[in-house]
Amino acid sequence: MTRLVVGLTGATGAAYALRLLRRARELGVQTHLVATPAGILNAHHELGLDRSTLEAEADHAYAPGDIGACIASGSFDTSAMVVAPCSMKSLAAIAHGLGDNLLTRAADVTLKERRRLILMVRETPLNLAHLRNMVAVTEMGGICFPPLPAFYHHPKSIEEIVNETVERVLELSGIAQAQPKAWTGL
Repeated sequence: MTRLVVGLTGATGAAYALRLLRRARELGVQTHLVATPAGILNAHHELGLDRSTLEAEADHAYAPGDIGACIASGSFDTSAMVVAPCSMKSLAAIAHGLGDNLLTRAADVTLKERRRLILMVRETPLNLAHLRNMVAVTEMGGICFPPLPAFYHHPKSIEEIVNETVERVLELSGIAQAQPKAWTGL
């Protein structure tokens, strides 16, 4: 069974996490969600979702303080972990191996097991600390994936932009059924 860990932190872009959970379900991928309090605050502000409604979109959901959850161990096999969106606070904790909550511990486990870690980092403009933390994660094998829209497909809505970005992230996660639009040239 294909398993995907999904993290949601306190950066704008909760729509990416929601679409990721829903699309993974459509593709038969088992999801394991951990959302920080700030991530839930954003999901409520941006999407009108409370914790229980968001968690119902995942196959399994864990509290950030549940450091004994299965996703905190490398013996729990997963295909990848995606943090969608990833705040600069969570990026910094991951870059420095803090593992101070379940989300950052699961990311640390993903890196140590040499599995795919994709951070949909959300901040602009970037300062030097942000850039250095992204370099550190990249040097450890993680992928920093700012959710920047591709306009060459002529999206007609925010939903189309979110969907295309999520398809690209799923493909990067090793989910073979993902269907991002390929550039075919001019």
